[in-house]
Amino acid sequence: MIIQNPYVVMKDGTIKQVNPFTGTEVWFLPERGNKPDPNARPKTAQAIEFHDPEDYCNFCKKFFLNTPPEKSRLVRHPDGRIEHIDQTPAGELGNSSILFRRISNLFEMVSTDYWKKNYEYFLSDKNLAWKNRYLNDPEGWNHTKNVVQFKMRLSKMSEQQIQDVSPETIATMADAFFGGSHELVIGGRHYKEGAKFDTDLWSSGEMTPKEHYQFFIFTIRAAKDIADNNRYVRYISIFQNWLAPAGATFNHLHKQLVAIDEWGVSVQREVELARQNPNVYNEYAVNFASYHNLVFAENDHAIAFVSIGHRSPTLAIYSKSRNCRPEEHSEEEVRGFSDLVHACHAAMGSSIPCNEEWYYLPQDAVERIPWHILIKWRTNTPAGFEGGTKIYTNTLSPTEMRDIMVPQLYKLREAGRVSVQHIATECPAKANALKYYIK
Repeated sequence: MIIQNPYVVMKDGTIKQVNPFTGTEVWFLPERGNKPDPNARPKTAQAIEFHDPEDYCNFCKKFFLNTPPEKSRLVRHPDGRIEHIDQTPAGELGNSSILFRRISNLFEMVSTDYWKKNYEYFLSDKNLAWKNRYLNDPEGWNHTKNVVQFKMRLSKMSEQQIQDVSPETIATMADAFFGGSHELVIGGRHYKEGAKFDTDLWSSGEMTPKEHYQFFIFTIRAAKDIADNNRYVRYISIFQNWLAPAGATFNHLHKQLVAIDEWGVSVQREVELARQNPNVYNEYAVNFASYHNLVFAENDHAIAFVSIGHRSPTLAIYSKSRNCRPEEHSEEEVRGFSDLVHACHAAMGSSIPCNEEWYYLPQDAVERIPWHILIKWRTNTPAGFEGGTKIYTNTLSPTEMRDIMVPQLYKLREAGRVSVQHIATECPAKANALKYYIK
């Protein structure tokens, strides 16, 4: 796909954009402009009373037994040491100070039955051994049975139908908990330290840069484990829905990892573009953003800019690494990439609903595409005009979005809350900064 003129500024201030990778056409209409304030507390905010342990939703510590068995957790000890613990026994779920925990999604998008019936999938030896060990423990069995029955109730089954389900059927249904391929990585806190209102949530931007790096490492490890235990997986969709307007069930920080048996249309299109032009991401993403002054943050390992032609205002963060898959990045590269993603979340604040979407090279692809993340602000709602014309309207221009981010980044860097090497005009923004195409 060759877009001859993807960014046109009209005399009245209208900006016509076409995304070079998807062909999506978007107009910014100045008369309909609306700038979100990252520091604003919504008028609907309600005062809260802090509870210890937290009990505000089913992801909170008090309700760990309402969620499936825990595949792993990241624990912070009093001395500051971080420990990764796998397969936590039911009787120990409430112990320790948790940074993040990993569980199966109670309602899978691509279910374990899908993998069983279409591919004759079965639990790996490792996951089967864990399942047997967990179910042979009375506390583990009661936890598993109660969660299966909780799911049945949410599925509108009657109490009599639930009681008629045999232990053997419950154990089979629990395969989704121990070897399912749709997982959640959940933050250990619901609210940030010192929260006074229900909008004072522990978001990605409220973390320290080190905590956010641990969030990334933990998520990458989870994705690798899913692929290692399901040979039929071709791609794992990784995303984060923040706040209800962005599709979040709970306003409690979590990422989702959904394994699928194909690449998906978006990744397929990107791989095909890279096949036609191996340097497409430099030419139409980073170089283009630099030439239009849309780059707003950079370090040795990543670059962040406003991306054009999306249905919602969108920030893009690209890894500069030669490595194309998250698990292939060095710790230093992941940290640099994580630092910029964290800085974006911190600068935009916790009150803007958004989707964080990960894109990277599938395991069975031979072309090269860089690991990149899009953060889409869900601040506008498509209506009849968009449906009839397939031209989408944004209430925020790319330059306005940049101008929201830059002052916030300076303030946060000065306060030591983010780790950003270069901001705005400090950014080198060199041509062909991405090195993904070098094998």
